[in-house]
Amino acid sequence: MSENGKKKKQDPSEVELKRLEHDLITDSGILPATKGRHAIHCLTVIGTIEGHTLAPDNQKTTKYEHVIPQLVDIEEDPEIEGLLVILNTVGGDVEAGLALAELIAGVSKPSATLVLGGGHSIGIPLAVSARRSFIVPTATMTVHPVRHSGMVLGVPQTLRYFEQMQERIVGFVSGHSHMSAARFTELMHNTGELVMDMGTVLNGEQAVAEGLIDSLGNLSDALRFLYGEIEDGKR
Repeated sequence: MSENGKKKKQDPSEVELKRLEHDLITDSGILPATKGRHAIHCLTVIGTIEGHTLAPDNQKTTKYEHVIPQLVDIEEDPEIEGLLVILNTVGGDVEAGLALAELIAGVSKPSATLVLGGGHSIGIPLAVSARRSFIVPTATMTVHPVRHSGMVLGVPQTLRYFEQMQERIVGFVSGHSHMSAARFTELMHNTGELVMDMGTVLNGEQAVAEGLIDSLGNLSDALRFLYGEIEDGKR
């Protein structure tokens, strides 16, 4: 067999690197950096956002204690040029979701979010936290008041705590989107749409028309925006 016909052996370090990348994707849904013309870190937010308490074993979760160090690494790593957050979440822990949204908003590098499937509940602050937000037409976003699934004390102090948390969410969303606080609150308290709850479900086009999300778009649109931001920054 000629030299050209022999199968080229892979460098052991390359094999190990590919194995590590595979394990990161399989175990944590992390893609450290894309291999396009710019290094984009892909962060996925799926299922339930797990915060201070463990979610049931049969639920897909995004653990906020795993996401926080990723965001710190993205900000500090000079080789990472941009951040893409892909969301398909039903919501979850309110404080954890809002904390992650604040961290994403604080990343100084070009960032974009893309809502696929759903960006519900506390997923909404995450969806608007980046410099530019995108949503596919078939995705939906459910706007509703803060809820609690466990036992609570029926006293004014508890109700005031929920009100204050809701005010923080409304303030963040209105501050990072083109939707006013009054309109977001109005959609949140709508009683004519959800059978078992108050709130509003917006599809992709409605979310953009309301000013909640910046643009209809898909993966290529989000990456095109990030590439453009990176190249403009270099110029």
